[in-house]
Amino acid sequence: MRAQTDQARMLSCKGLWKIYGPAPSVFADPHAEANALRMAAGDIQVALADIDLEIRKGETFVLMGLSGSGKSTLLRCLARLVEPTRGRIEVAGDDLLAMDRARLRDLRRRRMSMVFQNFALLPHRTVLGNVEMPLELQGVPPAERRRKALEMIEVVGLAERRDYYPRELSGGQQQRVGIARSLTTNPDIWFLDEPFSALDPLIRREMQGELLRLQENFGKTIVFVTHDAAEAIRVGDRIALMRDGRIVQCGDPVDLVFHPADEYVRSFMHDVERTALLTVAATMEPMPAASERLGTIDASASLLEAARRIAGQSGHLEVLGNDGAVLGQISDTLLGRALLAAAGESSRP
Repeated sequence: MRAQTDQARMLSCKGLWKIYGPAPSVFADPHAEANALRMAAGDIQVALADIDLEIRKGETFVLMGLSGSGKSTLLRCLARLVEPTRGRIEVAGDDLLAMDRARLRDLRRRRMSMVFQNFALLPHRTVLGNVEMPLELQGVPPAERRRKALEMIEVVGLAERRDYYPRELSGGQQQRVGIARSLTTNPDIWFLDEPFSALDPLIRREMQGELLRLQENFGKTIVFVTHDAAEAIRVGDRIALMRDGRIVQCGDPVDLVFHPADEYVRSFMHDVERTALLTVAATMEPMPAASERLGTIDASASLLEAARRIAGQSGHLEVLGNDGAVLGQISDTLLGRALLAAAGESSRP
């Protein structure tokens, strides 16, 4: 799913800072560079520096960067697991930082949920017991929480293992339990902090596919943390690339790959498979061609899918919008030029 620009704002922050150390003394100039702050105070660590961000309802927003870039700190500030030093955070228009403990606790229990890298399952509880736990904390009656938990266990494909303990499950299965547990309360916002980084590559890709399937079904607002560009591009509607506590560039995957803001972004995205990112809609021609019609293709399809459809034939595919109307066409010649251009871009040093 790719986010639409008219989606309502679900989560936002403005002028967000997180500083470890004697922070108040360094705000004579609140817009100073992080390095200047370090020099001025000496014994402080600037984890986040003047972050402005808007996350739309129903989109998967990825925070990406290397270790120490501030991505996990930003996620934890957005969930108020870490208290920001300065700034404003809003959840569906409500001031998160103004909430007292009772209201914040209720918000986390009913509207937010989180999945961690280390699964965080209770070893003495079965799959069912782990998935039921958030509902138990909410005081949901036993019969109802069992029903909801079983529904989520079915959704993640673990119905036959509902009575297993975590030690009896594989890493991927344990993470599925964590995902099911996080969804039982039907949260509006779903925080995922490098949820698949501890898994083997094949299982990791499988879990990425599972996330995409769940998002297609439930349409949550997701904040997803990763250091892996390929993972970010696969799961994300938009990506914010972070460095030294700041956002270097924010945009959709095509923006970061084909229009990098600077050399750091270009280097970070260098090894991404670009041809899989290009869509038919971005490449098609507006007028029907005089060549042979080879069929139709959705505007959102990738150029690789178009290449498979044309498969060495001479002609064109009609490009269809969501309503089935013909938007244009993509010919074998146009497709070849586009793929060669993408391959040339991906081979840059």
